[in-house]
Amino acid sequence: MFKNAFAPLLAALVYVGAAHAWFRVACTTPLVTERIDPIVSPGVIGTNHVHTVHGSSGFSATSNTTDLRAGSCTSCEVSPQDMSAYWFPKLYFKDPADGHFEEVPNGGLLVYYLQRGDQEKINGGPGLTAFPPGFRMISGDVTSRSSQGGQGYDNQQELAQSAIQWYCLRYTTSDPDYVGYGFPTTDCEAGFNARIQFPSCWDGENLDSPDHKSHVAYLSGLDNGSCPPTHPVGLMHMMFEITWDVHSFAGRWSEPDWPFVYATGDPTGYSQHGDFLSGWDSVALQNAIDNCNNPNDETGNGVTEACSYLTVISQDTATTCKADPVVNEQTGGTNLSKLPGCNPLQAGPQNATLYSTSNCPI
Repeated sequence: MFKNAFAPLLAALVYVGAAHAWFRVACTTPLVTERIDPIVSPGVIGTNHVHTVHGSSGFSATSNTTDLRAGSCTSCEVSPQDMSAYWFPKLYFKDPADGHFEEVPNGGLLVYYLQRGDQEKINGGPGLTAFPPGFRMISGDVTSRSSQGGQGYDNQQELAQSAIQWYCLRYTTSDPDYVGYGFPTTDCEAGFNARIQFPSCWDGENLDSPDHKSHVAYLSGLDNGSCPPTHPVGLMHMMFEITWDVHSFAGRWSEPDWPFVYATGDPTGYSQHGDFLSGWDSVALQNAIDNCNNPNDETGNGVTEACSYLTVISQDTATTCKADPVVNEQTGGTNLSKLPGCNPLQAGPQNATLYSTSNCPI
């Protein structure tokens, strides 16, 4: 883990500055990296691409909320109230010198929980609802390779595109920070940071849907605003903040030929996505929503420890939580001849084709 991985970033503070109540769940080194996905491909051992997984040791190819809550530990720093699983695709460096792939150090995951939208009591609404047992959702599209629908707030498609954003952080040079929707083309001296915002409106009935998206919707302003009539139940607004140490590869590539790719075979950055399978104690989360929302004390400043309904464990304790991968393959290291699974590089701009190992063209 590289220096200051969990330090609140200036941009993040600006982002959450208008919130009346919020807290962060900091996740340390990954629980496991492997090709399983209990939301998109339940029960499959060896799914399309490698995920970096944080959270409950109860994570498996068939996990549900009960399994997660029965886990013996979590790699995230709120426990036992939050035994959720959070995952996203792994990032690799493709060496221009020999074409081999090597893993990029992941500086941890920050999960922001924000009380946003006009369903929130402070904004005059009836109040937000805790994630019910069994709830799951994803944000982003694994096949995307371009900004197809455009970013904006006019419809759910544009909101979904806007929900995936990149920050190239520079604290030590005079170069401007990069903020955009695809990969940058320059080094990121202070870290390469991805933000994944999740839908905050629920239909109130379905814990999941066939596409793992239709049962939820984005707020009209993405991080604030109103819920559509089809999804009237307000949820906590959740955001992943993921940081990678791309600067450790400086000197091994030449700008503007960005050498980093996702495990999905994506050199563009548009396939970034996040998965969430709730392992929350719903009563504890509802208490946190209802009671840790005072703008006059530290619960209004993102201090998780200030909420008496949440227990914060140490980073050292969370780091010890690990799970053994069930897929027997190399996903890390410095000398991979190809990406795990079957993921040829596809730059688009059309959507990528997903392959399995049985119909792999490479």
